[in-house]
Amino acid sequence: MERDQDRPADRRQPTATDRQQPTATDGEQHTPDGQVTSRTVGQPSKQPSAGPQHAARRPWSVRRVPAALTALLVAAAAGTLLFDIVRVRAGRPAAAWRTRLADELATRPLDDVSIRIGAAVIAVLGLWLVVLALTPGLRNQLPLKTPDPQMRAVLDRDAAALLLRDAAMRVPGVSAARIRVFQHRVRARADVRFRAAAEVKGDLVVALREELDRFALARAPRLAVQVRTRPK
Repeated sequence: MERDQDRPADRRQPTATDRQQPTATDGEQHTPDGQVTSRTVGQPSKQPSAGPQHAARRPWSVRRVPAALTALLVAAAAGTLLFDIVRVRAGRPAAAWRTRLADELATRPLDDVSIRIGAAVIAVLGLWLVVLALTPGLRNQLPLKTPDPQMRAVLDRDAAALLLRDAAMRVPGVSAARIRVFQHRVRARADVRFRAAAEVKGDLVVALREELDRFALARAPRLAVQVRTRPK
């Protein structure tokens, strides 16, 4: 009786096709035709981080009305004086207003009341023009933080007050709210119909601060909250 012999192990050498077949690594899959595809299932995608926030400055006002009025007054005064000078050079007498003005300035003392009033008015007008030239204006707009220093974004103060009022009205116990937004502070007054006034004030402060954080203002304003109890 012949003893069954085990079959020899398959010792086939790998062919060139087998050697060129790529092996799947972690995060990849093979298709039946041998192509490798990436596997991203279960791997969180990395979102680009937001850039740094820049505190934008308030944009400068064009100030068309003050500039137009100043230019108009200067042009009218200079044109009238130049016209009278041309008339005098042409051999005609000077205008009555010019002669009277020259006499008043020559004879009236400096401590006269009219001289002081006129000097004060001129000084106030000059100071007003200097302030307009050195300040940006547009006080009704609040600058916002932007990712680019060249980008400007503003929020209207009336719109900010309306959004803060809506946030205040969502606080339980508040029946009425009045919000005033200034450049550097926010003043809130609320009427309380139920709940303790201290609890309502605490919730109101939290709600308003959260709403201000959503605005992303360039300068966080001071918050002043007042509550008063109203009978039912």
